[in-house]
Amino acid sequence: MDMAVTTSGLEPIETASRDELQALQLDRLRWTLRHAYDNVAHYRAKCDRIGITPEDLRSLADLSRFPFTTKDDLRQTYPYGMFAVPMRDVVRLHASSGTTGKPTVVGYTERDIAVWANLMARSLRAAGATADDIILNSYGYGLFTGGLGAHYGAERLGATVIPMSGGQTEKQVQLIRDLRPTVLLCTPSYALTLADELARNNLRPDDTSLRLGLFGAEPWTNEMRREIETRLGIDAVDVYGLSEVMGPGVACECIETKDGPHIWEDHFYPEIIDPLTGEPRPDGAEGELVFTTLTKEALPIIRYRTRDLTRLLPGSVRSMRRMAKVSGRSDDMLIIRGVNLFPTQIEEILLRNPNLCGQYQLQISRDGHLDRLDVLVELQPELSRRYSADDREAIGRDVAHHIKSMIGISAAVHVVETDTIERTVVGKARRVVDKRPK
Repeated sequence: MDMAVTTSGLEPIETASRDELQALQLDRLRWTLRHAYDNVAHYRAKCDRIGITPEDLRSLADLSRFPFTTKDDLRQTYPYGMFAVPMRDVVRLHASSGTTGKPTVVGYTERDIAVWANLMARSLRAAGATADDIILNSYGYGLFTGGLGAHYGAERLGATVIPMSGGQTEKQVQLIRDLRPTVLLCTPSYALTLADELARNNLRPDDTSLRLGLFGAEPWTNEMRREIETRLGIDAVDVYGLSEVMGPGVACECIETKDGPHIWEDHFYPEIIDPLTGEPRPDGAEGELVFTTLTKEALPIIRYRTRDLTRLLPGSVRSMRRMAKVSGRSDDMLIIRGVNLFPTQIEEILLRNPNLCGQYQLQISRDGHLDRLDVLVELQPELSRRYSADDREAIGRDVAHHIKSMIGISAAVHVVETDTIERTVVGKARRVVDKRPK
């Protein structure tokens, strides 16, 4: 599937008028609604309950009449109940964290993969990357969409890709020295970890070949952007995505302005809603970001509640609208080192251990430039006096192993005595203490 790029270096749709773009969106939205209604029983039942069909969409504004999709829908239909094509047409599966131990499973047809590669290539191009670049891809490969999503996009752009994945920081620095990549892809916090390692190797910003970085998978501020740009000597650009909608490349900043990611509205229709009432909010007003996919075959998503709080802004370099920096979440999901984590996931693992009770607390802090997760959990009251410090440490190590294997994040687990963890005045445990700088 080729991208038709003009002499300006842009696809024609990137500078199309709002009228042209909205006409395309309406046509594709009608197809998506029909595709989902005809082929996803769960979604059809939700529409039937409120008495609405795809034919009721006569304008883009009518989309607000259709039901939302949430992570709970994906959990209820785990693993394949939201797929709109037979499994023989699904060429790849990815997964991300859900609100329970079960992951959110997403699937792609061959055409979905091609569209994803094109949009990630578009994102890289908007950020300033070209076919002449050597790209060090330090996003994690595997079920997480970041690594392979960025990889296919970089190859589609025509660039040279180094598929390093995450971790092994010393080796990453060696590759920067020896293979001389020009573009870095990773989380913003890991970019600063690389900067620390470069400094330990007495490498200054001018000593590397890096000139550009695309950073996403976790929230980051413009202050962090300035620190990354100063310490690595590069342009730092924000890329946005989420597995349920596609993966990385749903939106990306443009190198010319770095003023918020432009949403690729020819493939994703954005809305802002009031997170409490679900009512639409106008452009410029802060609320919860909602996405409807316009071209996905395997997993069409209708009005997906991302839980990200942001604003829709007019386009600048492109005619497509931008999204402001995500200011927070409308649910209890945490993002730690690029991994989506719900407290209930930790709770499930803790309660599988008969030695532990349901009183726990997650403490998130910053260890250097990377997030650190400490889990405090109380022993069952009748066991508190019987277990030594060594016993508690052994239980903590076992729980930490399960957290790592089930969720994919390292945690320090501290098993403490009964009534140790802070409660509120009404007796409820304070589940999350986020000590990271805002």
